[in-house]
Amino acid sequence: MIGLEDRQALARDIHGAHAAGARLRPACEIAGIDLRTLQRWQAADGLVSGDGRPQAVRATPSHALSEAERAHLLAVANEPRFAAVPPARIVPMLADEGVYLASESTFSRVLKAHGQTAHRGRAKVPKVVGRPPRTSPPNRAKYGAGT
Repeated sequence: MIGLEDRQALARDIHGAHAAGARLRPACEIAGIDLRTLQRWQAADGLVSGDGRPQAVRATPSHALSEAERAHLLAVANEPRFAAVPPARIVPMLADEGVYLASESTFSRVLKAHGQTAHRGRAKVPKVVGRPPRTSPPNRAKYGAGT
């Protein structure tokens, strides 16, 4: 994956070589990219906005919660009255009080990031009940069945 600054530098160098008389395809090959890649960067604003793939490094959205807001949300979720309550019930309870901190999904994401999603508060872990031991079937000849 080529970062935005590296893309811009490559494109600038290739266009400089092209302006000096070099052909685009050999200039791109020397730079280590395909001509089609350069054309795609130019057509789709790849030289302005950068990489659009899921693995690309992106800036944090302006509406994302700050660390202070995440800490406050976590503190509220860990208050004694909300300690054993899931986010689907915390948000409506806070809304009844006229307080909005975040959506249910944001509450869930923050709690999950801190490992507090399963069995919050004093809720006990459910017991795993095994299958009853298997007994051998009755001897049909002994009990007279099957004759």
